[in-house]
Amino acid sequence: MKIRALLVAMSVATVLTGCQNMDSNGLLSSGAEAFQAYSLSDAQVKTLSDQACQEMDSKATIAPANSEYAKRLTTIANALGNNINGQPVNYKVYMAKDVNAFAMANGCIRVYSGLMDMMTDNEVEAVIGHEMGHVALGHVKKGMQVALGTNAVRVAAASAGGIVGSLSQSQLGDLGEKLVNFAILPAPGSRSR
Repeated sequence: MKIRALLVAMSVATVLTGCQNMDSNGLLSSGAEAFQAYSLSDAQVKTLSDQACQEMDSKATIAPANSEYAKRLTTIANALGNNINGQPVNYKVYMAKDVNAFAMANGCIRVYSGLMDMMTDNEVEAVIGHEMGHVALGHVKKGMQVALGTNAVRVAAASAGGIVGSLSQSQLGDLGEKLVNFAILPAPGSRSR
């Protein structure tokens, strides 16, 4: 009986010693962020999209409305329509060599001039249509949930102390992203992606 009590006491001491290295505020914060990821509403996604679009627009050089890029995008946009599931869209060209385009839940659609330089109008239309499809199918919301969940895992891991707490932020980020992607996203090859 004394051995059992001694083992219990040693176990409790070991657990409490481990807890001494934990950042309880960080753990609470990560829990709140994980809940936010789980409960993210469509309205919050649009608000976050508004903020992200404004931030990106403020840092980018946007093609003037009378430029060849903007005129070309207007022609392409006319074929794609002016809304995604009822959400009005606005199209702009970022003057950058990047070969990219994106669409956000608030209707923000941006195409980089580098992409337009490489593709025909039909190809650009296909790329933009693909990006609009991500919005229509809720992929933007899922992406935000993954980002919030990944950050929650990073904060929780950094707050845990010990070996996990000593990992670099990039290692934590990689681990967290893999865990969150595994938990939230469907398996590769599934029809729901």
